[in-house]
Amino acid sequence: MQSETTKITILVVVATLIFLLMPVFLIMYIRSYNRHKKNHILEKQHMQQKFEAEMLQARIEVQDNTMQTIATELHDNVGQLLSLTTLTLNSINLENSEKAAIKIENSLSLVRKSIKELRELAKLLHGEQIVENGIGNALQQEINWLEKTGTYVLNVRNSLFDLQTTSPDKDLIILRLLQEIINNIIKHANATAISFDAYYENNKLYLNVEENGVGFNYEATKLNKAGMGLNSISKRIEMINGKLVLNSTPNKGTAILIEIPYP
Repeated sequence: MQSETTKITILVVVATLIFLLMPVFLIMYIRSYNRHKKNHILEKQHMQQKFEAEMLQARIEVQDNTMQTIATELHDNVGQLLSLTTLTLNSINLENSEKAAIKIENSLSLVRKSIKELRELAKLLHGEQIVENGIGNALQQEINWLEKTGTYVLNVRNSLFDLQTTSPDKDLIILRLLQEIINNIIKHANATAISFDAYYENNKLYLNVEENGVGFNYEATKLNKAGMGLNSISKRIEMINGKLVLNSTPNKGTAILIEIPYP
């Protein structure tokens, strides 16, 4: 009888402990859940802030690149055209009406060309508007400026002009990626020919750039990415969940393929 009473007492005690401990465990679980939830929210906020900071940096860099291009064009192209116009007008001899008419026409032609160049520069001032007109147009604008240098033989296949989907944030980063790749080619490659291939396939945007320059040892350069600007390129690609495939051989050039989920 006493044994039965002891068993009942033990069961009551155990049940009481479980009853008392359940709220404690429940409170601990709720606190742990709330803490993880709060950490998750803070982490998302931190990632969003980091993304916005990177986006702002990309915008600033695109604007800086645009202003540098405008300054160069004003000095080297429009300035030269206006100087030629001034020289032509100053050399006009009104006593020789036939030659004067030819020089006046030449001067007008130079002025018209200057106006055309200034209009192109005005479009470039609205860097974000270029992106808003579509990533195909934005990439082509950069390629056109490179072509105007006359330094490289270019082979261009741009299939993004009629792309219906858009992603302004990604477009800005993609534009900056192309600018960095072009800058690297100009600074380091000693190339004479460059091919650009931009296309959209299976909800992914592809940008393939190949040049015939000096190339480099990619595996060795991984240890010092910053030296070739590869670190910045890799970071930007990671920001938009893209992939980078780079193949380079010394004295045989470099090929860069970027794959980006789009939009």
